[in-house]
Amino acid sequence: MTIQARINRMLSATAMMIYAVSAPAWAQDVTLISNVNIFDGVNEALIENANVVITDNLITSISTEPLAVAGGTVIDGGGRTLMPGLIDVHWHTLYCCNPQSVVATGDILEVAVRGAMGSEGTLMRGFTSVRDVGGNSFAIKRMIDAGEIEGPRILPSGPPVTQTGGHFDYRPYQAVPSNSADSQWYWYSVGLMAQADGVPEVIKRAREIMRMGATQLKISTGGGVSSTYDPLDVRQYTKAEIEAFVEVADTYNTYVASHVFTDEAVEIAVAAGVKSIEHGFLMSRETMELMRDNDVWLSVQPLLDDEDGFSFDDPVSQQKWIDVTNGTDFTYTTAKEVGVKVAFGTDILFDPALAERQGAFLAKLQRWYTPYEVLKMATSTNAELLELSGPRHPYQQGDLGVIAEGAYADLILVDGNPLEDIDLIADPHKNFDLIMKNGVIYKNEME
Repeated sequence: MTIQARINRMLSATAMMIYAVSAPAWAQDVTLISNVNIFDGVNEALIENANVVITDNLITSISTEPLAVAGGTVIDGGGRTLMPGLIDVHWHTLYCCNPQSVVATGDILEVAVRGAMGSEGTLMRGFTSVRDVGGNSFAIKRMIDAGEIEGPRILPSGPPVTQTGGHFDYRPYQAVPSNSADSQWYWYSVGLMAQADGVPEVIKRAREIMRMGATQLKISTGGGVSSTYDPLDVRQYTKAEIEAFVEVADTYNTYVASHVFTDEAVEIAVAAGVKSIEHGFLMSRETMELMRDNDVWLSVQPLLDDEDGFSFDDPVSQQKWIDVTNGTDFTYTTAKEVGVKVAFGTDILFDPALAERQGAFLAKLQRWYTPYEVLKMATSTNAELLELSGPRHPYQQGDLGVIAEGAYADLILVDGNPLEDIDLIADPHKNFDLIMKNGVIYKNEME
C-alpha cells in the first residue's frame, strides 16, 4: 500500500467517529499525542487539529476526531507542528565528531568513543536516522539499536574504499611503494577506511565490508578536496573495478554509492551501475540528465564557502574547496530543473562544533527550495533513498520519514510551523519540544 493510500485510509476512518483507542493486550506502551498540526512528510497541507496514537514503536492511529487511550501516556501538543524525524543521508558517525588531530594521532578506541558520544547529539538535533557513508560505525549502531546508548538509526556503509592514491588514501607520503600485500596502514586495519586495487582485490574487499554488516557500499571514483594525492579532475578506479563493486553489492541485493565530482567520472560510475552519486558539484546539465534517465540519485550537500566552510592548512586543498563550493549553486538549481532525484546530507567532518549545526545545514536549502520541499527531502524523500538497501535495510518493521499508520514512531514536535519558517529547524534545542524515536521519548519539554 502506498503512503498516500495509508493516509487516505486513516482520514476516512475519522468519518467513522473513532473516539477511543485501546491498546491490545500484548502492547508494552501506548502514547497519545493530541492537539497537533501534522506535516506527514509527503503532503504540503497540514493535517490540522489532529491526534496520533503510538503503540510500542509504531504509529497505529491518526484522527482529526478526539481520541483517548486506556492506560496510556497523553501529551497535549498545544497546537504545535508534529513532523517525522529528520534523515541525513551523508553522515559520518566517526568523522563528524572527532577533531582531525585525533584521527592523525589517536587510535580507534578514542575515535569510536567520540563517535558514540556524538551520536546522542545527532538524535537530540532531531535526526532520527542517518546513512553513514564512511567509517566503522557497526558497534555504535548495534549499541544504539540495543538501547545501550542514545543515537539515531544508522544504515552503515562501513569503511569507504579507495584505490592507491585516491580519496581516502591519507597514508603518509613514505607509505609507497608498499612491499607486502599483508601490510596495512593502521586506519585500514581497523576499518575506518579501506583500500583495494584491481578487480580481485576489489571483490574481496567489498565482500569483507558486506560481511561486517554494511547496508550499502561506499567507494571513491573521483578526486577529493581533503586528500593529498588526487586532483579533482582525476578518475579513480577503472570501469571494470567499479563494475566489480557493483556486482558484489548486487549479490547482496544492495547498491553502491560513490564520492565523485566531475562529468566524466560520474558518467563512468553511472555506466558501471552506481546508484548514488555523492557530491557531484562539478557536473554539467547533460550529466544530470544522464543520472535522471538511469534512475541514479544525487546525494548533494549545501556546502558553501561561508561561515561553515572548511579551512585547510594545505593551499592546494583550500583551492579545491573553493572550486567545489563554487559549483554548489549551479548543482542545486540545475538538478531541480532537470528532475534528478536529490537527497539531503551534510558531510560534516572533523569538527564537533560544526556537527551541532546539522539542522542549520538543512535550513540552508531554502536558498534553492521552499520550506515544504526542504522538509519533504529530509524526511520521505531521503527515506526512499534508504530503501535502495533492499533486504539489507535494517529497519523494515515500519516506514521511515512519514507520519502514517504503520510507520515508525520517529517524531518531532516543533514549537511553530517550519513550513512557514524553515529556520526553526536550525535551532533544534530551542524549537524542538519533543523528540521521539522508535516510540521512545528522548526529549520532552511539554511538561
